[in-house]
Amino acid sequence: MARTAHKKLNISPAQELAILRRIVEITNSALDLKLTLDEVVKALNDMTSADSIFIYLFDEQRTRLVLMASKTPHKKELGKVILRAGEGIAGWVARENKTVAIKQSAYKDPRFKHFDVLPEDKYEALLSLPIIYKGKSIGVVNIQHRRPHEYSKSTVGLFSIIAQQIGGVIEHARLYEDTRKKALQFDSLVKVSQSITSESYLDQILNLIVVVTAEMMNSKICSIMILDEKGKELVIKATQSLSEEYKKKPNVKVDSSISGEVIKMKKPLTVYNVCEEKKYSYRDLAAKEGLTSMLSVPMVVKDQAIGIINVYTKDPHEFIREEIDVLQMVANQAAVAIENTKLMEEAIKAKEALETRKLIERAKGVLMRLNNLSEEAAHRLIHKKSMDSSRSMKDIAESVILMDELRQGK
Repeated sequence: MARTAHKKLNISPAQELAILRRIVEITNSALDLKLTLDEVVKALNDMTSADSIFIYLFDEQRTRLVLMASKTPHKKELGKVILRAGEGIAGWVARENKTVAIKQSAYKDPRFKHFDVLPEDKYEALLSLPIIYKGKSIGVVNIQHRRPHEYSKSTVGLFSIIAQQIGGVIEHARLYEDTRKKALQFDSLVKVSQSITSESYLDQILNLIVVVTAEMMNSKICSIMILDEKGKELVIKATQSLSEEYKKKPNVKVDSSISGEVIKMKKPLTVYNVCEEKKYSYRDLAAKEGLTSMLSVPMVVKDQAIGIINVYTKDPHEFIREEIDVLQMVANQAAVAIENTKLMEEAIKAKEALETRKLIERAKGVLMRLNNLSEEAAHRLIHKKSMDSSRSMKDIAESVILMDELRQGK
């Protein structure tokens, strides 16, 4: 029986020195996570001439490994290929903090997980190393070859050192990205606060809130929905989406929807994939619009939920506590804007009602004086004229007063 020839990957001392210098260069490069990962992939490729290089990183909650960088063009798969902790060889490596080197038939390993979208699953050799930061795994590097490949102990040892070095670089890049995100969130919250204290109309305020929030949360669609007068349905009041179909989607029933649950519980709710969630009312529309994960938070005033703010992401996303809290802050401010507008409208109506009452009282006095009518008869006359002419009693009262002033030559 013929034996399969194994290539053996060995790195010379001169190559080791060049590799370590390159890692130092990456360490001193710009703190941009995507750029950092791309540079790491390029450096690893120069070392190994591998057919495939993947970098997986843990999400914020350390429950999932997400494909974040690749040598081969996998733009659609980046951020979407996900392994749970302990799942697949990479998941096992991350959980155990141990390296796995398989020179042939890696896809036959019992720990292996197959993805239909990754042709690399058919490659023979695999070297999987944990990316370490402060003694803990923050991700995994997978190096693959189409044909059988044997990794020497010295090569594996060198790569393990490199994985520890790049762990610090990647974590610092993520920290920088988080800091920049928080700065954007702060600026966004300031804009929302300023809009609420302005004299703009409610529609303008809510439209500004959804635009700023979508940018802050890096979401594809942000929408504000308000309860109707009966409290039975949620109506879209503002959205930054350009889709007319989304803007005109039917009202959402409170008693049979996820958004309705948010209203009833007065607590935030997340959905990892709305297209697969049976309780989500408009799965077909969500798929058409390219919506995946959703975060919904209530707008509460005086312990009463008056509406919700929803944000949707294009790619699968696990919303962390910090993101939920930030959106809740926005929702609270939006609720204040809506409540202030209602109070203002009520005050205006009360003022108009008082002015109308004063005018009617004056008009009654005129009619009582000119026609020798009782107060009740004068009121009935104004009311009858209003009904007959389809004009308001205020208009009739103003006409009576004007005619009296003209008669007196005022």
